Amino acid sequence: MVDEQRSRYVGGSEGAPPLPPPGGYQGARRAGTALDAAAGLPTAAASVTHTVEKTKEPVSTLGLIALLAAALFAVTLLILLIGRGTDAMYGVSLLVVQLIVAGVVIAALISPKGRRLGTIGLVVALLFNVATVGAIGTVQAAATHDYDGTKSEAQKHEEAYPGIRGVANYDILSQPSLEETQAQGDALMADIRTRLSDRFGYTWVKAGEADISPERNGYGGESMLSKYTSPTWTTAEPIQDNARKREVLAVAEEVLLEHGLFGFAVLNTADSGISADMVAKLYGSADVEKQHTWEWYSDTYPEPLRFYANVYDLSKDPTGEFRVQREAEHAQTGEPLEGLQLMIYARQLLSEDDRAEFEQRLEEYPDF
Repeated sequence: MVDEQRSRYVGGSEGAPPLPPPGGYQGARRAGTALDAAAGLPTAAASVTHTVEKTKEPVSTLGLIALLAAALFAVTLLILLIGRGTDAMYGVSLLVVQLIVAGVVIAALISPKGRRLGTIGLVVALLFNVATVGAIGTVQAAATHDYDGTKSEAQKHEEAYPGIRGVANYDILSQPSLEETQAQGDALMADIRTRLSDRFGYTWVKAGEADISPERNGYGGESMLSKYTSPTWTTAEPIQDNARKREVLAVAEEVLLEHGLFGFAVLNTADSGISADMVAKLYGSADVEKQHTWEWYSDTYPEPLRFYANVYDLSKDPTGEFRVQREAEHAQTGEPLEGLQLMIYARQLLSEDDRAEFEQRLEEYPDF
């Protein structure tokens, strides 16, 4: 009896699997290469293979724009840095451009197709932005003291102004010179010291030397004018009785009037225009009789000389805080801890040696 189910595979071609396509199935492999060779069949190496070409993903336009925008902005900042245009980096226009670049980069990061290029643009933007490149330029300028690259020619011209902004050059030229003011101050203090020594027997201690330093011109540069601070002269003997203080300062005022100065203005009271709380903070108490410091003042207004007379009294320092300050000053300058101290201060002074150059340079500033 014939098995009908088996006869379908051993009989004809009925029921057999279909023949493979020419060249074999895609990706099929042969295991018996040796048997194939013996049977005269082509080996697997010689068989025809089919490859599938991968299609390239199109470049995201948004991502490309973000990358180019970040790169161009970075190049712009580097050009400004090399050209020492640090100030220009902080201008409104460049900050607006940076915000636009940031917006484009963020948009690219949100887009799936533009995320890869957007990420690269983000890295560039984080490395080269106004904050980082501007900071590098500022540090570079500070290290080299070269700020010229950040200023226009007009600003450089203003910076070289020999006078002081807001101060009339006529007043500068008509007032006493630096040398005259210094001589006037020295003579004034010498006469006061002599008068007080004759009346009360005081001796004096000089501390420091005359200090002459340049004034700023109000346009970012130094003017040709100077400020002058005299040495201080302090009595070697303390003056702790308030009645004696007033007597001593009255004698000093006599000399002031003889030299053409005004009478004393008392600064250590609320009548000077400051609050009682500030008086107490500066002078130890709002009550004049309990103050550790008396400060009296006079000047030659409108001329530049200013005269200060301070009386320091440690017997009226219950907390000891003022003594600490005076000891620090004594350690620095050598002046006595207590006593009457005299000092001259003056500003906006022109030296006689600089007068001709000052007038010549003013010709370059007819509208100042």
